[in-house]
Amino acid sequence: MGESPASRAEEAPRIVLDSNVVLDWLYFRDPRCAAVADAVTERRVRWIASAAMRDEIEHVLERGALGTRWPDGAASVRDGWQRWVSMVEEPRCAPTLAMRCSDPDDQKFIDLALAARAVALLSADRAVLRLARRARAWGLSISTASAWRHAPPT
Repeated sequence: MGESPASRAEEAPRIVLDSNVVLDWLYFRDPRCAAVADAVTERRVRWIASAAMRDEIEHVLERGALGTRWPDGAASVRDGWQRWVSMVEEPRCAPTLAMRCSDPDDQKFIDLALAARAVALLSADRAVLRLARRARAWGLSISTASAWRHAPPT
């Protein structure tokens, strides 16, 4: 008997997407996120997130700062979140690693990726991307969504 899509997703490599990548994919439909979108929707990777990450996305959507160019954008983000994300608990304590982000608002993405042993953290934030070299020592690839397109996990 074959595996269900849900069981495949549970076993798939975990990835963390920062808010910019989520919005680029689900709100703006940025083609640079196509490889990430395909990997998530085909369940080749498991997109994980925490309540704090969901709250950040909701704050951005409710603030109205994204404009009205894409009137269905907020609904698209919420629908995509509901369909594709695997909610996980916040790390109880930050991993005891030398992985501090210069932007405290982005620390939650790093902490979750390390605690959950994600294979990738995709971000557009320079403060996060600067940690890519150090993250490799912990088995975590930090890159932009467009750079990840060339080397998705297998």
